[in-house]
Amino acid sequence: MAELIFGYTPTHPGEVIKEEIEYRGISQRELAKRIGMPHSVVNEILNGKRIVSTRTAYLMEAALGIPAYSLLRLQLKYDIQTAQADASLQEEIATVRRMAFTGVVA
Repeated sequence: MAELIFGYTPTHPGEVIKEEIEYRGISQRELAKRIGMPHSVVNEILNGKRIVSTRTAYLMEAALGIPAYSLLRLQLKYDIQTAQADASLQEEIATVRRMAFTGVVA
């Protein structure tokens, strides 16, 4: 299986949303109010501490006009790159592959 390598630092979709609301002069609290989410949740999204779910992406699209699919593609790329950089996950994957192809359980 080929590795997907993007060659750049992953961008969390929250960064895009954060830049957009700053450009428009909308506060995090105002955005949270517009989409009916707690401010703390919106803050965590904008700071890359929480994922952008499909539901959230569509709410952001409705509030800001950023296409939901764009936010979701960014989230997927971010998740893939984060997983690739996780050494313990990569070790676990290597162990599973060895067992799958050799039939030997470690």
